[in-house]
Amino acid sequence: MVARKTTHRMGLKPVAIIALIATGLAGCGPAPRGSGINDPYEASNRKTHTFNKQVDSALFRASDEDSKPVGPIGHAVGNVGNNLGLPSKVLNSILQGRPEPAIKNTFRFLINSTVGLGGIFDPAGSGLSLPETYTDFGETLHVWGVGEGSYLELPIIGPSTERDALGTVVDLLINPLNALDPDPRLASMAFRLGAKVETRKQYSATVDSVLYGSADSYAQSRLLYLQNRRFELNGEEKNDAAAYDPYDDPALQ
Repeated sequence: MVARKTTHRMGLKPVAIIALIATGLAGCGPAPRGSGINDPYEASNRKTHTFNKQVDSALFRASDEDSKPVGPIGHAVGNVGNNLGLPSKVLNSILQGRPEPAIKNTFRFLINSTVGLGGIFDPAGSGLSLPETYTDFGETLHVWGVGEGSYLELPIIGPSTERDALGTVVDLLINPLNALDPDPRLASMAFRLGAKVETRKQYSATVDSVLYGSADSYAQSRLLYLQNRRFELNGEEKNDAAAYDPYDDPALQ
């Protein structure tokens, strides 16, 4: 029993650390909008891009004969994965000083976790017009004044920046669900990966046109990612449908 309680408490430490950082950076203001292409790691990024394309082609790219719309099981997996990511989004909205999306995502999580049977169904979105408001720790860093840094292409995850790469790691650590006992982290990651795979399938035509129909798929993916991400961070609040970047490789966020 003592060991379990210690593990449970340790799950909350990353949240406390991030809260302290937020207190110190709260007055810094949002980072200036990024511009141009800052890619000093292009040589290694291109190697990673080639690897990511190979993985995508082997696991996710469908032939015309195999191309099918996302089925009910795929939708269910995607819904559960997206639902499990909501507590992290709530925490990020709080750290950004944005209570409205935090409250909306909290209600969405509670409704879909209960009435929606653990997130299999989406009564909050379909019946109550309560769509998910997307955010992540990369956006939190932006709000705190951290610049985007250099462009990176990460293995499996795909296009990113130095700021967003750090944000991806922190998001895995600060999800409030990590504090539950037993730790649901692996199950949560599996469902969220499944959600990304289903989203990749949903946008297969667009993704394939960029990755396999471009003269330089690396340059095209880089440009589209940076444009989309900068628009997200400097635009209005958005839901998942508008925020999704169809040029990312499927992976956890």
